[in-house]
Amino acid sequence: MKRKKTRILFGFLSILSCCLLLSAAAEAQKLNGQIDSLIKTVITDQQGPGGVFMVARKGKVLYQKAFGKANIELGVDLTAENVFQLGSMTKQFTAVAVLLLEQQGKLMVSDPISKYLPDYPAGNKITIHHLLTHTSGIRDFTKMKSLASIAQKEMTPKMMVDFFKDEPVDFAPGERFEYNNSGYVLLGYLIELVSGERYADFIQHHIFDQLAMSHSYYASDRQMIKNRAYGYQKKENTYVNKTVINFSVPFASGSLMSTLADLLIWQNALSQHKLLNVAETDKAFSSYKLNNGTLFNYGYGWHLKELEGLPVAAHGGSIFGFKSMGVYVPDEDIYVVGLTNCDCNSPTLLTENIARLAIMHLIKK
Repeated sequence: MKRKKTRILFGFLSILSCCLLLSAAAEAQKLNGQIDSLIKTVITDQQGPGGVFMVARKGKVLYQKAFGKANIELGVDLTAENVFQLGSMTKQFTAVAVLLLEQQGKLMVSDPISKYLPDYPAGNKITIHHLLTHTSGIRDFTKMKSLASIAQKEMTPKMMVDFFKDEPVDFAPGERFEYNNSGYVLLGYLIELVSGERYADFIQHHIFDQLAMSHSYYASDRQMIKNRAYGYQKKENTYVNKTVINFSVPFASGSLMSTLADLLIWQNALSQHKLLNVAETDKAFSSYKLNNGTLFNYGYGWHLKELEGLPVAAHGGSIFGFKSMGVYVPDEDIYVVGLTNCDCNSPTLLTENIARLAIMHLIKK
């Protein structure tokens, strides 16, 4: 009698387990379909440049697809393995590199930049923290009319700093938040001065190699890069190859390349404190105050905001021919990334909306 009851119980549990699995599979299929539909409202031309998108939870990929062409001229489709330029998503790597140096005792984010660049105008009032949080007030070089004169030149970090350092400041350090690429170029230069390594080498040795991010690079148009996605722009309803820029110009503010898989490795490493200890990680993802006590929602290399009532860390990027966006929901360990190879296809709002869908399907149901 006991054996019969046990068999019935196991049978019931098996049926229940199968029902749950079928329900989860149906829910996943529904989520995938909704994500597909969202993406296709933005990337409408499958014969043109497109993008790749990923949703991961607890370090595992739940959704990953590519849309459009990696190379229009050759008719090559995009795949999830393609390498994209990240633009300003580079800033989170630069910020973590600075925090690595602080963790090693080689600098402090409270240091004035005059400690490392004694001749920088008013450098005794501008701290590394101001550079990290876009509150330094220095002029953003991307807003300078003379930028075109250097855009295709090979620039050293010092040459880049000299390009903007004597420009009038926009406001006193700490007075307000204003997104600023010059601050991150300065940070790249400081990384070189403090570490004794070129910025590209420091990122390679201390981040990419440490985490086995084998498909991530400091950008180059000359280096042979396997699975490179080619960048495009749209002009008068037709696609053209991206405008050429020398990557020494955006430098530490926007010159890295990566893939969906490597970015997931990166986010997992941050969440699991494989590079930074808890205290340094918290600095990257904390909100800070202006001089007048007003809180602003930017940490070190990440915008801090809310989606569906949950805190998220997010950052996008844009550089000729490419746009990027990453959204991380720490409370639920959800990571959503969108990378596109045409600046006509912005993944910013799209990636946020995919994250909203993921939150609703994976958490709120």
